[in-house]
Amino acid sequence: MAKVKTKWVCQSCGYESFSYLGRCPDCGNFATFCEESVQDTPQLKSNSAPSLVLNSELRAQKINDVKNDEKIRLKTNMQELDRVLGGGFVAGSLVLLAGDPGIGKSTLILQTCKNLCSKDLNKNPVCALYICAEESPEQVKLRALRLGVNSDCLYVTNQNCLEEVIKQIDEIKPEFLVVDSIQAVFSSQITSSSGSVSQIRECTNILMHIAKQKNITTVIIGHVTKEGNIAGPKVLEHMVDCVINFEGDRYKSYRILRSIKNRFGTTSEVGVFNMEDDGLSEVLNPSELFLNPSESANCGCSVIATLEGTRVLLLEIQSLTGSTPYPNPRRVARGIEYNRLLQILAVLEKRVGLNLSKQDVYINVIGGIDIIEPAADLGVALAVLSCARDIPLREKTVIIGELGLSGEIRAVDNLEKRLKEAQKLGFECAIVPCVNKNISQKINKLDIKVIQVSKLTDAIIQAFKQN
Repeated sequence: MAKVKTKWVCQSCGYESFSYLGRCPDCGNFATFCEESVQDTPQLKSNSAPSLVLNSELRAQKINDVKNDEKIRLKTNMQELDRVLGGGFVAGSLVLLAGDPGIGKSTLILQTCKNLCSKDLNKNPVCALYICAEESPEQVKLRALRLGVNSDCLYVTNQNCLEEVIKQIDEIKPEFLVVDSIQAVFSSQITSSSGSVSQIRECTNILMHIAKQKNITTVIIGHVTKEGNIAGPKVLEHMVDCVINFEGDRYKSYRILRSIKNRFGTTSEVGVFNMEDDGLSEVLNPSELFLNPSESANCGCSVIATLEGTRVLLLEIQSLTGSTPYPNPRRVARGIEYNRLLQILAVLEKRVGLNLSKQDVYINVIGGIDIIEPAADLGVALAVLSCARDIPLREKTVIIGELGLSGEIRAVDNLEKRLKEAQKLGFECAIVPCVNKNISQKINKLDIKVIQVSKLTDAIIQAFKQN
C-alpha cells in the first residue's frame, strides 16, 4: 500500500508548506492553509485523460503561413455579450465567467446556449454540452422552461468527475462546452477535495488543452470570495483566454458584464443587462438607465461622459456635503477613486476658496459603475460646488474634462465621440476643455452648444449660468 503524506496548501495562491501556517508568506492572507494528502508512488493516468503532449509533427512555422479561419468566432446574437467578448466567442478559446452567487451567471450562459443552438437564429446550429456539476438536469430543465430553451442540440449532464466528462465530450463531440462550476469539478487522479487549489488548477489545465486540441469553445463558471476576488489560484486567470465579471446588486434589476482580460478583444468593455421574469434582456442604451429621468436639474448633480472600452456612457454624479461636529470630516467615494476625490477637494479649496475642512463630502456614481479615467474630474468638482453652494447647474448640460492641480482643464480622448452620444440623448450644452483648431472645427458642426474652458474658474462661471 502506498504511503500517504500530507501537505498544507494556501487556497488563495497555491503556496505549499509541510506544516500549518497562520499567514501565507507568499500572498500574505491569513487562515488560508488546508491540509491535502500526497502519495509517494506515481499514479497511472487514466485512459480517458487527454494527452497533454503536443504532436511532435507540429513544428514552428512562419507567422505569415499560419492559416486563419474566417469563421473563427461564434456569434451569440446578444449584442451586449458579443461586445464584451470582442465580437463573439473565439473557437477553441477558454473563457472564465465569475460573479456573486445569485447574480445570474447560469441564466446568462443558458441563454447563450439557447441562441447558439437555435435553428432560427443560426443556419448551422452549434452542438453544446452543459456540465451542471452543482445541479441536477431536472433543476436545469426548470430554468430552461422559464427561459424558453427548446433545442435538440443542447445536452445536459450533472457529472462532476473530470474523467467522465472527457468521455462524454468524446462521445457527443460538442462545439460549445459549459462547466458550471469549476469549483465543483474534480479529477480522480488528484487526492485533494474538489474546490481546492490543486483540483482547480489541474482541471482547468486539462480543459484548456481539450479546448485547444479539439477546437471546443469552453466556458467555465467560477465562484468569488467574500472580498469579491475569483476563488482559486491566481494562475487560473492567467490560463484562460478571457475573464469576464458579472456584477450588480441582486436587489436591483440591472446587471453589468465587464471584461477584465481578453486576448481577442479590448479590455474594460462593458455590457448591460436587465433581469426580468423570463431571463436577461439587453440594455442597448444604458445611458438612459443611469440618468435622472426628470428634466429639472438638482443641486449637487452633474452629468459626465465617460468611456468604458469603446462605449460612451453618460453617467450622473451626485454629491452631498454637510457640516460635522467631529474634528475629522468624512470623505466617502462610491464609483470614483478615493484619492482622486481628495485631490479634487484640495484643488477646490486652493484655487476656488471652497472650505470643506468642517464638512463631510459624499460622492456617488449612479448605476454602480466604477469610473477609472480622469475625464470625470470636472464633473465631480462642479457637483461638489453645486451642493456646497446649494445652486443647481445649468440644465441639459454634460461636463467633460480632467482637472489639473493648478486648476487647469486638460484635454481628454475621443471628445467628438462623447459629444455625439450626449447629442443623441438630448443634451443641449457641453462644457469641454480647450482643444486644437482641427478638433474644434469638428465639434462645432455638431447640433450641441460646445463651451470650451481652460480654467476651473471659467468652467464654474459657465456651469452656473442659466440658459
